Amino acid sequence: MASAREPRPARSPAPPLPPLDALDRDHARMLQMLQRLETLIAHLDTIGADTTAQESAREIMEFFAGGARAHHDNEERHVFPELVATGNADLVQHVQRLQQDHRWLEQDWIELEPQIEAIARGYSWYDTEMLRQALPVFNTLYHEHIALEESLIYPEARRRRQLRQAAADSRGA
Repeated sequence: MASAREPRPARSPAPPLPPLDALDRDHARMLQMLQRLETLIAHLDTIGADTTAQESAREIMEFFAGGARAHHDNEERHVFPELVATGNADLVQHVQRLQQDHRWLEQDWIELEPQIEAIARGYSWYDTEMLRQALPVFNTLYHEHIALEESLIYPEARRRRQLRQAAADSRGA
């Protein structure tokens, strides 16, 4: 007979995940959804808008119309302002580029969304040629945007967060 486990001591709850980690996960999901969009177009060419295509289109549409927009909003409200406030000309220029990207990505999505929605609803009026032409622009911009954020913007935001935390800790000690 197995012996009873000793009770574990109480401990403080784990801290919540930092917002930048959540934003990193969003990037992984964006790249996954971009790949699904490419797969969807290939599926439409070979099989058409069957139930598999419809479900995939629904998930893609929900993500880009919801999660991706929320992600951009979070960056605009929680990441970019502090970096712009530094006054560092290079950093400000990169943030302004990312803000422009957000506007272009929104514009691209507004163009793509009716096509994806038509597929999701099982309509036959979608235009695969339009999708084939628009997707590379959308895809390339997202990849470049994510690369800039992950290589420069997020590391700088993390560094600044650590400096703030260290300063707060030293004041509290």
